[in-house]
Amino acid sequence: MMSSLFSIFDPSTPPLFKMNWLSITIPVILIPLQFWLTNSTMSKLPNLVFQKLHQEMKTLSSTSFSKGTTMILISIFSFILFNNLMGLLPFIFTATSHLVVALSMALPFWVTFMLYGWINNSIHMFSHLIPLGTPPPLAIFMVCVETISNLIRPITLSVRLTANMIAGHLILTLLSNCFSLTLHKIPPIMAPELLLISLETAVAVIQAYVFTILLCLYASEIH
Repeated sequence: MMSSLFSIFDPSTPPLFKMNWLSITIPVILIPLQFWLTNSTMSKLPNLVFQKLHQEMKTLSSTSFSKGTTMILISIFSFILFNNLMGLLPFIFTATSHLVVALSMALPFWVTFMLYGWINNSIHMFSHLIPLGTPPPLAIFMVCVETISNLIRPITLSVRLTANMIAGHLILTLLSNCFSLTLHKIPPIMAPELLLISLETAVAVIQAYVFTILLCLYASEIH
């Protein structure tokens, strides 16, 4: 029995899960090599999703992104999506439910965007601190607000992903703890469990999409 409800998010919970950080690599190990190297039937749907995501990034961006540039963001999308979905399987550790994993993805991107923008396009970056149409008396106040907003971006990105993954898993865990092996109680418990798993699958996809699109929007602001 769990000593704490949050022990399901502990990557070193004894005795069986001491190496469950390796769950991050499970999709790479399980997916056949031909998925990555050849245009197989298995890769048609992911390729279609990646192409649509690339086109949307070009639409949202103020500059023309090449496929080589968007490939970095698409890789982040794939990594988050795989880990979110793997966390729905029994006894698989959800790496993206830990703030350290989400922050390790958001912080390097944010630092890179800020350094590139302030070094190469300082005037444009300064203009973002005062939104268009701001009254002069509010200019100083808006600079403070926009500065704080920029500084907390990696935190909000990380917390959004982590909190959404934790919330659904906690509900699933609470329902599973109420599960009784008596035959007449199985259908009432399984029905909401299946509904929540379907909802969590949608949340896993949406959170990966939101994380990637927000990174794209932050990148478009530095040009």
